Amino acid sequence: MRTVTIRIEEDVDERLQRLASETHRPKSFYVREALLEHLDEIEDVYLAEKRLEAIRSGSETTIPLEEVMHRYEVEDRREVYRR
Repeated sequence: MRTVTIRIEEDVDERLQRLASETHRPKSFYVREALLEHLDEIEDVYLAEKRLEAIRSGSETTIPLEEVMHRYEVEDRREVYRR
């Protein structure tokens, strides 16, 4: 396993220390858990922003929802949810 050094605000460190003390786990356990929990989300946001930029610049295109639904023979049930 590798080591990573981070800088955090004092109040965050105090909260982390309190949690670690109360649960008898090291602070690194909670930092690692938080990172693992949110890394996928952070990567997804980055990819979505990158994709949006490509679409806006014209280097990538999109397919209208109606075309996708027709292509895969999906029934349009949007009207049901508008009521």
